[in-house]
Amino acid sequence: MTRALVITNPAAARTRPRSVDAVMRTIEAAGWSVDLAATTGPGDARRLAAEGVALGVDVVAVFGGDGTTMQAAAALVGTDVSLGVIPGGTGNLLAGNLRIPSAPVRAARALVTASPRPFDLGRMERADGLHYFAVACGAGYDARVMAGTLTEHKRRWGMGAYVATTFRLISEIRSTDHVITIDGVEYDANAAMVLVANCGEVIPPYVRLGAGIRPDDGLLDVVVVRANSLGQSVRAVWAMLRMAPDVEGLDTYVGYARGREIRVESHPVHPVQLDGEPGGHTPFTATVVPHAIRIMVPGPG
Repeated sequence: MTRALVITNPAAARTRPRSVDAVMRTIEAAGWSVDLAATTGPGDARRLAAEGVALGVDVVAVFGGDGTTMQAAAALVGTDVSLGVIPGGTGNLLAGNLRIPSAPVRAARALVTASPRPFDLGRMERADGLHYFAVACGAGYDARVMAGTLTEHKRRWGMGAYVATTFRLISEIRSTDHVITIDGVEYDANAAMVLVANCGEVIPPYVRLGAGIRPDDGLLDVVVVRANSLGQSVRAVWAMLRMAPDVEGLDTYVGYARGREIRVESHPVHPVQLDGEPGGHTPFTATVVPHAIRIMVPGPG
C-alpha cells in the first residue's frame, strides 16, 4: 500500500476546505494510506515534508502553489520519497510543465496512477539559506513583474494578474549590462531579462523558452532577452514563441546557452525570482542538481 503525506497551504488561491476534502477522498479511494498536514507559516512545508520522510512515507504531495511545493521538494532532495503535485496556487508553473490537470480532484486522480520520474533541480545559495527551483529563476523584468503583482490581485484574477502587471510595466523595460559566467567562461550581455531555466515553459503550454530545454538532462538553460521598447519586447516574445535559434546581428533579441553552473551579475542590481517567488537581488549563482528528486508524473492520456 502506498503511504502518502498531503501538505496543504490554506493561504493558496484554490485550497478551500471543500477542495482539500475532495482531494483526500480521491486519494483514499485509490487505496492509498494518506495523512494531511497544513502549513501555518514560512518554512512549514519543508519541515512537514522532512517529518514525512522520517516517518517513511512513499509520497509527499503538495496541494498549494509553486512556493509551497518547492519548500517541500527541498526536504526530498537525495531521498527515495517522491513529490506529488496538486496545483492550488496562482501560477502552478511546475504542474503546467508536467501536464498535471489544473482541477484539484483531477490532479489527485492523476497522482494515484502516476509514476515517479527523476527530475533535476536548480540550486541557489541566498542570504537566508539554500533554495531550489524546478522551473526557472531569473533576474530583471520577470522578477519585477512577480514582485509588482499584488496578492489580492493574484487571488482574484489568477495568471491574469501577472499579465496585467506585465503590460503595466512594459513601457519601462530597459536592457542593462550583465556579466554571465557559464561553467567558468564569462560573457557580456546587454539584457532586460536573464532566465536560468530547468523547464521549457513559462506560461504552460503557450509560451516556451526554447527548444530542447529538459528537466532531466543535467543542464540549466540560459535565456537572455534584450529589449528597450514595447516593439522590441513583442519581437522577443515572438522569437521565443517560434523557438527561433539565436543569430548574430542587430535583430537578435533572444539568446540561448546552457551549462551546469551559471552566475549572473548586473549593473545596476536587479531583483531575482525563483519559480515566481522573490529571491533577493543580483548577483546570483545557480547550479544544477541532476536527478535531485523524483516527481510523480502522469502518463500519456
